[in-house]
Amino acid sequence: MAILIYYITIPFIYLLSLLPFPVLYLFSDFLYVILYRVLGYRKKVVLSNLRNSFPNKTEKEIQLICKQYYHYLCDLFLETFKTLTISKTNMLKHCYFNPASLDILNKLASENKNIILVLGHLGNWEWAGNTFSLLCKHQLYVIYHPISNVHFDKLMYKMRTRFGTKLIQMKQAYKDMLQNKHTLNTTAFIADQTPSAQNAYWTQFLNQETPVFKGTEVIAKKLNYTVVYAFVKKVKRGYYEIFVDVLCANPNETKEGEISEMHTRKLEEDIIKQPQNWLWSHKRWKHKKPINL
Repeated sequence: MAILIYYITIPFIYLLSLLPFPVLYLFSDFLYVILYRVLGYRKKVVLSNLRNSFPNKTEKEIQLICKQYYHYLCDLFLETFKTLTISKTNMLKHCYFNPASLDILNKLASENKNIILVLGHLGNWEWAGNTFSLLCKHQLYVIYHPISNVHFDKLMYKMRTRFGTKLIQMKQAYKDMLQNKHTLNTTAFIADQTPSAQNAYWTQFLNQETPVFKGTEVIAKKLNYTVVYAFVKKVKRGYYEIFVDVLCANPNETKEGEISEMHTRKLEEDIIKQPQNWLWSHKRWKHKKPINL
């Protein structure tokens, strides 16, 4: 059944990818009506997350962010498929580095420093990876979880590696990073996923007790790689600008939890700037902090 669904949908996916941007976004507007108005996809989750994260906002403001979020989600979904056929020139036109941020990465490359790049599900992180691989001297590796449907997993793998990015499975991240440490590289960690409650670093994030993956910090300290935070800012529909900040040049000199706290605070700050462009339909707060922590 899985392979049948794949072969039925793949021509449609490629057709979407070939659409000019104005037509693609017209289709996105239609998809928004279906997803938000008709199906109400995870609407309760989105509204609950928004209300808990922004207790000082009015219900009218919450509802507006919710609507804007679904427009963003539909755009993001179709923009991801666009990666299948978009040219390098168009990719760099629609997702580009802030010049000062690109200078930071070039300087780290000239110093032969490997990087752990930390970012969240904010803006278009898929396009940001493409742009990094096209413009930066570091080889980019992205930590990922394979999709259960092997056929769609191969499709996503193809999209994510099309411009030179390489992928590392989460379960073997540290092993692969050790093997790669003698070559100039950057490994990207999406830091706002939900870890198990017992093995997480717990902190306040968007007004809620939130678990944060320890892996980013633990690996950074073991390898002493420069930790860089990235913000993919939406400039306007279909256009994103990437900003980076060096969070920590010497991770092995930091205290426990310090790096986790730094990148969590940066992400929170950027979500507040553009709340409609974060992945609110994700069940980020499904775990409660254990009493013994």
